[in-house]
Amino acid sequence: MKKWMILTAVRLVLWRVALLWARTLNITVTGGEQFEQLKRSGKNYVVAFWHGAMFVGWFVHRPLNNGQVSALVSQSSDGEFLSTILERWNYTMIRGSSHIGGKEAMQLMVDEVGRGSALAITPDGPRGPRHEMKMGAVRVAQRAEVPLVLAGIAVKQKKHLRSWDKFEVPMPFTSVAVNYSNPVIVSKELDGETLDAFKQEMQKRLIVLTEDAERILLQEGGK
Repeated sequence: MKKWMILTAVRLVLWRVALLWARTLNITVTGGEQFEQLKRSGKNYVVAFWHGAMFVGWFVHRPLNNGQVSALVSQSSDGEFLSTILERWNYTMIRGSSHIGGKEAMQLMVDEVGRGSALAITPDGPRGPRHEMKMGAVRVAQRAEVPLVLAGIAVKQKKHLRSWDKFEVPMPFTSVAVNYSNPVIVSKELDGETLDAFKQEMQKRLIVLTEDAERILLQEGGK
């Protein structure tokens, strides 16, 4: 089947299937009070979640109620398929990555946030290593002067794809935990080694948030 035929199918059918699938999930949110206050205030932000958890991540952070959220998607063929779904979920697409069009993508992200959009990003994408945060999310939050929010995501029943990120496909109707950090301000004073140390701290924090989300599911005895 030719690529354009597959893309047409994604545009017409698969995005709806993915949305209906995601709506079956039993999602519990913890630590999100300040994040909700931030969204209600109409202020912009950067929210980051791991690449392997992006099925849930893109669903829970999709723009609602006339809000605007931009998504960074790689210029690869996989990114092409993802963008067709996210566009249908009302995301504003930014195409690029640390490997392809990195500098241009960084400026586009800062510009979109500056124009009033929030930004959702997978900080270990598009090629990994898994759970190793790159600088993009931190630097955009710093340059655009908006808070950074980390979202640790865990799924009770799932299948892992054989990919570098161990991509998680949630089983329908399973339990999901989304565990947020408080919004974090990235100081303008950070640069070089101090900014890298801050990024490493954010990486550790996102790993802990994910581990805590997994424990929440165990304690609740989710589906």
